[in-house]
Amino acid sequence: MYDSLLVATDGSDAATTATHHAISLATELDATVYGLAVLESRTEYDNAIVDPDERERKRRAAAESALAELADEATAAGVPVETEIHSGVPHEEILAVATEHDVGAIVVGARGSSELKRALLGSTVDAVVRFADRPVLVVEDDAEPVRPN
Repeated sequence: MYDSLLVATDGSDAATTATHHAISLATELDATVYGLAVLESRTEYDNAIVDPDERERKRRAAAESALAELADEATAAGVPVETEIHSGVPHEEILAVATEHDVGAIVVGARGSSELKRALLGSTVDAVVRFADRPVLVVEDDAEPVRPN
C-alpha cells in the first residue's frame, strides 16, 4: 500500500504519538519513515526581551531531540528511517518534503506545540490536510498505535 511515510514532528505530545503511530504502521507495511521537523520562519510575536538567536538554538535543539527519539524508535523496530530539519513555513515544508521523497502518506499530530493554538486542528495540520496531494493521517495525542497481529 505505502512504501514510505512522512511524519512531521515538533516534539509535542500529539506529534510524539503520531511518530509512534507512523513507526508502528511502517512496521506493518515494511515502509521507510522520513522524519521532519520544521523550524517556523514566521515570527509569532515580536518581543525585544527574547533573544532571537537563543530562541533559535532552543528550537533547533528541541527539533534535533525529537528527531533523535524518532530515529531511535524506528531503528529499534527495524524500520528504515531518514530525518531532516528544515526552516520555513511548516505546512509548505511538509508538503515539499512529501513530494521530494514521493511518500505514500503523511502522518501528523492533531495539534502542535505552537504558542498560537486552534480549537480543533492546528493551523499547520489544517493546511497540510487541505493542500496535500496524498493521504494525510491525523493522529490525536491519545491515539493507540497500530499493533501487529
